[in-house]
Amino acid sequence: ITGNTSIAIRLCSRQGIIPILEPPRILNCNENLDSLALQVETADASTVSAIATNTQILTSTPSQLTRQNISAAANIAVQILRKPNISEDSQASVAVVATVSQLLDANETEFSHNNLVNVTASLTKTMEEFSLTSNITQPNVAVQSVPLKLDSSTVLFLAQRDTTLGYFPSTKLEIQENVPGLTDELSTEVQILLNIISNSSSNNGRVGFVLYQNDKLFQSRIYKSDNNFSKQIVSGNIDGGRTSGVEIAFNPKYNTSRLQLHDHACVFWDYAINDWSTAGCTKARDQFLRCKCNHTTNFAVLMAFQIKYKYAKPLEYISYIGVGLSIAGLTITILFQIFTRKTRKSSITWMLVSLCFSMLIFNIIFISGIENQNARKDSSDTSGYNQQNSTYSATTNTLLTSDTVDPPADAWCMVVAVLLHYFLLATFMWTALNSAQLYLLLLRTMKPLPGHFIVTMSAIGWGIPAVVVAVTLGATYGGGKALNYRQEEFCWLAALDQNQNFSMKKPMFWSFLLPVALILLFNIIIFIKIVVFVIWKENKNLTRNKKDSFMKKMTGTISIVVVLGITWTIGYLMLISQEETSLVFSYAFCIFNATQGLQICILYTFRSPIFKKKVYEVFSRSQVPRMQFYLHSEIYHVSKSRPAKHFQGTFRPSETSSENISLSTLPSSC
Repeated sequence: ITGNTSIAIRLCSRQGIIPILEPPRILNCNENLDSLALQVETADASTVSAIATNTQILTSTPSQLTRQNISAAANIAVQILRKPNISEDSQASVAVVATVSQLLDANETEFSHNNLVNVTASLTKTMEEFSLTSNITQPNVAVQSVPLKLDSSTVLFLAQRDTTLGYFPSTKLEIQENVPGLTDELSTEVQILLNIISNSSSNNGRVGFVLYQNDKLFQSRIYKSDNNFSKQIVSGNIDGGRTSGVEIAFNPKYNTSRLQLHDHACVFWDYAINDWSTAGCTKARDQFLRCKCNHTTNFAVLMAFQIKYKYAKPLEYISYIGVGLSIAGLTITILFQIFTRKTRKSSITWMLVSLCFSMLIFNIIFISGIENQNARKDSSDTSGYNQQNSTYSATTNTLLTSDTVDPPADAWCMVVAVLLHYFLLATFMWTALNSAQLYLLLLRTMKPLPGHFIVTMSAIGWGIPAVVVAVTLGATYGGGKALNYRQEEFCWLAALDQNQNFSMKKPMFWSFLLPVALILLFNIIIFIKIVVFVIWKENKNLTRNKKDSFMKKMTGTISIVVVLGITWTIGYLMLISQEETSLVFSYAFCIFNATQGLQICILYTFRSPIFKKKVYEVFSRSQVPRMQFYLHSEIYHVSKSRPAKHFQGTFRPSETSSENISLSTLPSSC
């Protein structure tokens, strides 16, 4: 019945740097945790050690323990620890504490069942009573006790990082008496100070302490943890005396490079509700997280962290200049297309104007709103946990509900992210529609455009992006969690998980990169067809003089690349993990795509014959102002004689002359 279970275990310990391998403990292969639980209640002193040892062996692979295994092992531990004089049986005591230590390595999800609450509460209560008579240390739990002397005024329990052997991380435990207060030694992980106000007249009082290296036996229904930071739990118990309260100081270990402590709460485990409570506790903070409480049992500090966001600079110079020029170019292109619409087909005008309009709005929002306003608050905020406060306060010691605190809500940033998402998707959708139109005009030249073409294209170009944005918001913004949809560093779609790795579950992938990749793939296919079958196709019927020049073909190719947004494919190359390569593609992406609006203006407006004509008219009027002056002139007349068979033109000077002739600018029709 114990198949796939370790048949024996051996404890490897050390003295200094010398490892010591203790004798093996053999498992009775006919026992399991359920059968041991049935035996332990009636077991006598001669069999308790065997039951404790078998329980330790059966829990020696914590990752395989189920909720039922944990419940059975905890019940066995409680029954053994409540046996009279159990502390005198060192083998049984050590095996039971080792079992509790192994339970603390089990999967945390197995502790989340409500059925375990009463079991774990019974176990921790029993551990407090047991701490008065034993000194046992295991990897995840330590039990320490000392006699309470008649002259003792304070008792301090310390758990310090032992730096003697840096390659063997360990914790050094120490109990001190009659000390003035808590220590300021930064190597101290946790400390608890009992202030004794009266001792019993006898000399048999004792003080006991229990230190848990994580909080798996203290599952809260109120406080939820999303991070994998272990919370140390410490308890003090006194027999034969009374205390005026306790002081506790924690020096928690967490990843300070990515997280910053936002708040903390001093709590104790209230067995009346089987959950954390702040009643009778005050908090303070300097280099430690300090607490003062009226109780002496199972203290912890609940912490709430905030991610240290690396707020991006608003925009680099390349982006500023490129986007600014694009805004100007797109504005010129839109106005030119509208005011000259009578000279061109309406469908072509509408398609290009729609593309330019969506790109223009995106660029305006991007350059004015991409920066998160919290970036400025973050740089100027010196309140709260950026300042150290060593004054105890009860008013701010409120029970926390989570170990993660979202940054201040920024509704404006959310609106900007939604608008950027919509208009950039609309821009790509209009590139695809322009691609489809070019296909119909250039590759299906003998067939007319479909009926209601403009209405259909408008519904697709503006409607599909709206559907995608709406679905994305509905799927990610549940419960008002803005950071499920957008990033905090700047106002754009969320892309990274908690470990700062790109995640396919985030909207950046499935609501932007994926649909844009499909659009770009479609555009590239159409682009290749147009280039091969239209622009670069050799026409043998044309003479050498009529053949298009190389530069004309290149210009046509570049024009198609720009209007179809082919250069946005560089953005996918930026995902390459190699830093130097990614940096090169980043610069290329910024240069080509920040100036896309300017490129459209140059290729589709400035090079247009109509635009050149209008510019010539404006400059011709402005360069030669209307003015009058006098000069000597001769007038010639051209006449034609009409012989019977031939026309003959003659050119002769006129005999008339004028000394005062007004000369003004030539009419535009000349």
